[in-house]
Amino acid sequence: MGLRIKDILKAKGMQVSELATLINITPQNLSKLINEKTKPSIETYERIAIALDVPFIALFDEVHTKDNIIKCPNCGTELEIKKKE
Repeated sequence: MGLRIKDILKAKGMQVSELATLINITPQNLSKLINEKTKPSIETYERIAIALDVPFIALFDEVHTKDNIIKCPNCGTELEIKKKE
């Protein structure tokens, strides 16, 4: 599964350092996350999605769109993404 964070940052004209500040991690750690050299928690992904003002699911490029399921890059668990009611 790949991440789309680089693409989203570029589209929003935002730098890695700006996002790192918003989610309270170092730019170095965020860079590792973006380049998939580290496996962050789901909570970190949630903070990134909120900071980028995108749906959680938008952070990932390999999504089973029919049933909105993504695979956690940390533990391999399949997660179903549901719309908030």
